[in-house]
Amino acid sequence: MAFRGWKRLLLLGRQNTFAKAWRSRKGVPSLHGKRCCHWSAGKSLDPEVRAFLEENTEVTSSGHLTPEIRLRLLTPRCKFWKEKPDLWPYGDPFWAIYWPGGQALSRYILDNPRVVKGRSVLDLGSGCGATAIAAVMSGASQVLANDIDPIAGMAMILNCELNHLNPFPITIKNIINSEAGNWDLIVLGDMFYDEQLADGLHHWLKKCIRIQQTEVLIGDPGRHQFLSHSIRRQLHKVIEYSLPEYTRQENNGLTSSIVWSYQPSNSLENC
Repeated sequence: MAFRGWKRLLLLGRQNTFAKAWRSRKGVPSLHGKRCCHWSAGKSLDPEVRAFLEENTEVTSSGHLTPEIRLRLLTPRCKFWKEKPDLWPYGDPFWAIYWPGGQALSRYILDNPRVVKGRSVLDLGSGCGATAIAAVMSGASQVLANDIDPIAGMAMILNCELNHLNPFPITIKNIINSEAGNWDLIVLGDMFYDEQLADGLHHWLKKCIRIQQTEVLIGDPGRHQFLSHSIRRQLHKVIEYSLPEYTRQENNGLTSSIVWSYQPSNSLENC
């Protein structure tokens, strides 16, 4: 099965398992049955995992909206583009795809550094870490990347190295439904692919805004699960980007991606 078929499997089938993990307070287990909830700058990677990721991903800065950022991704030149998904030894590699919502958020931050400059930023569901990297490049005073997949955390460290950045803190703890952190800005892309997860995000983000006056930016190309959710009534379109041809081909023909500002009104606070 080509990776394009694998990617479709991620989108349509295996995403339910991933969504359940996000909804769980426990998140997902890390390598070797152990749990690691936080990486700090300077933490070394498992040499075996590093070698596997370096061998089975390609460093690329083309085909997406942010050529300034180099990333390790799965591309047609990678072995696992055509290998059977079951041969991949770790969890489903959502992080190895640069999704359209994340691309839009990263492009917007790079073009508008004032959005993050001198501010604390939480990148929720960080994946490959591109948006967190864009925030660092644009002068954020503090960045925390969050993804429940420990392999994503390791990939982010490699991507920081590629872009000559000191690794930012990374947590693989599920923080949805936790206490509202004191963040100036929360960014999240392509997270509204499951109704229950979307509901949890909706209520947790509202709590962060109500308690901490946090600003929230969401990247999404306008998928049905996102636009049909009640959160859509509380969104303001900030900017829309035309997607490069390569990204269009790998996302079932989606032609653009949008950055949305989440601005829940007091009247809808208890929805």
